[in-house]
Amino acid sequence: MGERPAAGGGKWVDVAPERVGRWLENFATRHGAYREEGLTLVAADGAEATLHAPPGAGEPGSVAELIRAALEPRRLGLLLARKGAVAAGIADGTELTSSKVDTHYVQGRTAAGGWSQQRFARRRANQAKAATADSAGIAARVLLPEVRTLTALVTGGDRAAVDAILADRTLAPVAALRAGRLLDVPEPRHAVLVEAIALARAVRVLIREP
Repeated sequence: MGERPAAGGGKWVDVAPERVGRWLENFATRHGAYREEGLTLVAADGAEATLHAPPGAGEPGSVAELIRAALEPRRLGLLLARKGAVAAGIADGTELTSSKVDTHYVQGRTAAGGWSQQRFARRRANQAKAATADSAGIAARVLLPEVRTLTALVTGGDRAAVDAILADRTLAPVAALRAGRLLDVPEPRHAVLVEAIALARAVRVLIREP
């Protein structure tokens, strides 16, 4: 599922739960035999890899426990948002069982057509406020009826947009399940929501090589 740089050095890798065993074998092939220190692997050549359980998989104390927990089917809530676009869904294991996607127009930051900057900013703020309210309504319709069955809420997109939606009081039960990770996804669409399931289920691995 790709790699990305990690703050402070190293890189993050997302590994599907079904592929963690194979990934461990490859890690040993590349770096030599390793020992486990909790969820951190320390290889013969000094490379280290720390595994992070996916949302809703609890707090396993060993790699074996993490793999078992990651493979268990879970129901996850998904909420993706970027500048007027929102996608909410329920993932049951690897399947998207319900969803709603919508887009609201919000003007860009540059005034045009003779508008005064103040009037333009006010109109844009009103559009953003209306889009947030509508997005919160969509999230409520999809997620609230299933909130008792969810093990976690996984969010993605723009953090400020997600925060604004979840600030709606009616979504408090959903917000309480929010996982710490924010998925890096493009503008929410149905296809993006489907693809986000794999990221939401993935075991995150932080790798630091000597």
